[in-house]
Amino acid sequence: MKAVRAAVTLWLAASCTLVLAQARELPDFTRLVDEQGNAVVNISTTQAVRRSGAAPQVPGIEDEEVLEFFRRFIPRQQPPGQSPRERPESRSLGSGFIISADGYILTNAHVVEGADEINVRFTDKREFKARVIGADKRTDVALIKIDGTGLPLVKFGDPNKLKVGEWVVAIGSPFGFENTVTAGIVSAKGRSLPQENFVPFIQTDVAINPGNSGGPLFNMRGEVVGINSQIYSRTGGFMGLSFAIPIDVALDIQKQLRDKGRVARGRIGVVIQEVTRDLATSFGLDRPRGALVNSVEKGSPADKAGVEATDIIVSFDGKPVESSSDLPRIVGSTRPGSASTLEVWRKGKTQKLNITVAELQEDRVASADRPGSRAKPQAEAPANRLGIVVGELSAEQKKGLNVSYGLVVTDVRPDSKADVRKGDVLLTMVHKGQHTELKSVEQFNKILAGLDKNSVITLQVRRGESTAFVTISGLTDKG
Repeated sequence: MKAVRAAVTLWLAASCTLVLAQARELPDFTRLVDEQGNAVVNISTTQAVRRSGAAPQVPGIEDEEVLEFFRRFIPRQQPPGQSPRERPESRSLGSGFIISADGYILTNAHVVEGADEINVRFTDKREFKARVIGADKRTDVALIKIDGTGLPLVKFGDPNKLKVGEWVVAIGSPFGFENTVTAGIVSAKGRSLPQENFVPFIQTDVAINPGNSGGPLFNMRGEVVGINSQIYSRTGGFMGLSFAIPIDVALDIQKQLRDKGRVARGRIGVVIQEVTRDLATSFGLDRPRGALVNSVEKGSPADKAGVEATDIIVSFDGKPVESSSDLPRIVGSTRPGSASTLEVWRKGKTQKLNITVAELQEDRVASADRPGSRAKPQAEAPANRLGIVVGELSAEQKKGLNVSYGLVVTDVRPDSKADVRKGDVLLTMVHKGQHTELKSVEQFNKILAGLDKNSVITLQVRRGESTAFVTISGLTDKG
């Protein structure tokens, strides 16, 4: 009996120890909130209604399906008890945080966009009028200023040191409920979202809702590591996926806005695409990485530096380009006029190029296809081992397309191995790192005939004004 009692006592002691250990491991956010909560502010804006029936638009995104998923979370509402006829204004709610004791505040650009009046409210109920110093739509960062001194301000952390699975905390004003605290973990880092080329978003599962927009994301040391900016939602409410702008990106933007009132970004003038595993195999690259150059803008910095279509950019200024989405961020953050080094994978080996970065101008609308740029079908011919029929370009077609070689796709069979369309122009074929310019039907079909059935090849395809690379895994036994 004594042995049983002793065993039970030991079991209870072990259980209590385990419970206490687990309790100690649970995060405690109280100190963080006490120390940093006062530096988070509620932002409300007033805007005269200039047209009726127009729904708020998401800056930079036009696709309706994408709009359904990725929404800027900022509620717009009329003041209680007032109709639009009595007071022709709309009101917005968002959040922000103080970054200097003299009143500079960071928030989202969409929070203050189009505002005629900006009101900032502190946790101690003080209210200030704010003015916009500058806003950058591309990163959704805005810098505003209130007149004050000795204001509480946040501390900054290094988002590059964040680890997936690490606890993070958001403080903001969801649905207007000021100084609301929510917590979660970092779900992923370096996320690319539709139409967002310059921000490597921090993805979290922190509960973020309308009104949190522009508020800070803290690490457990009470340091701001991001600005809460977007949510993934079918309903407009929280669904477990939230995205924050890394604070180092935001601080660089605010410095330019404060110093110059605008943001200058670098550009090199290339059209790129992601390097898949099959593309890496075709180009003889050790693993999928880098940004594959589809085309080079004539007269651009890349053109002057000697960058060629089919090059794979693997690093820029010593910074590795692991994904194609890395390149716009790295180049965009480079000051125009800077002399940089580009490392490319070209025909089975690396090559370094010197390049001078230009300045990115406002977005331009792509031009329509030029007359005569569409290739004309050729006479019927048997399909090759890709399940397509190709023909040679006429002198007039080459002139219209501004190419000296290439084959036009005249027919695509139902069992085709290649993701191409009629009218596409095939410029180059890549196999095991070897690049071959396609100059005749006989040449192309002869190369295909000599390949193994399980070969992986890549075709450089011209479609209208665009160029892309298409990878094909496996060939038919015969054409």
